[in-house]
Amino acid sequence: MDKNIQKRNELLAQKVIKGLESRNMTGYYAADKEEAVKIALGMIAEGSSVTMGGAMSAHEIGLVDALKEGNYNFIDRDAYEDKRAAMLAAYDADFFLTSANAMTEDGIIVNIDGNSNRVSAIAQGPKKVLFIVGMNKICSDPDSAMKRARNVAAPINAQRFNLNTPCAKTGACMDCKSPDTICCQFLITRFSRHADRIHVILVNDNLGF
Repeated sequence: MDKNIQKRNELLAQKVIKGLESRNMTGYYAADKEEAVKIALGMIAEGSSVTMGGAMSAHEIGLVDALKEGNYNFIDRDAYEDKRAAMLAAYDADFFLTSANAMTEDGIIVNIDGNSNRVSAIAQGPKKVLFIVGMNKICSDPDSAMKRARNVAAPINAQRFNLNTPCAKTGACMDCKSPDTICCQFLITRFSRHADRIHVILVNDNLGF
């Protein structure tokens, strides 16, 4: 990565971390994917129950593989025949891994969900929530964060899952009510009432969608 981009990301990350702190959440900056995994494993004690809500970013940095290979109780939703049982298990997990569709520079986290298991677990249930967020997802304000979530993340995910939505065909949000829509629930996390519950690792890389 260009050293000027890296410097910009470091400075921006510090601003985001201060914003998270003001919202009773904790932020960290990782210079690369390897450091991000090291930070994550440093806070997840061996033996902990860990699950996730479809976070591509956690896969991309190698965290999911590290958890599967390590001494952790990783609840792999894909390994369950009963997907509902796997989703319900997330609410009592020690750690819930996820990412953000977008974040603001002052620490507001924006997520859109179709089945809503991800946003519901972020809001309530698991003892701790750990976000893995690439610096490509940082936006200037809530409006731009919502636009990113709806016009970047949602169309790409609709295409990824081969859904029959207008955004999958046009690449932009059409504010649809399609039966396949993944824009069912919108969660804006602006504050955590519970200290030490929500943690965000900002990674100096382009991760997820």
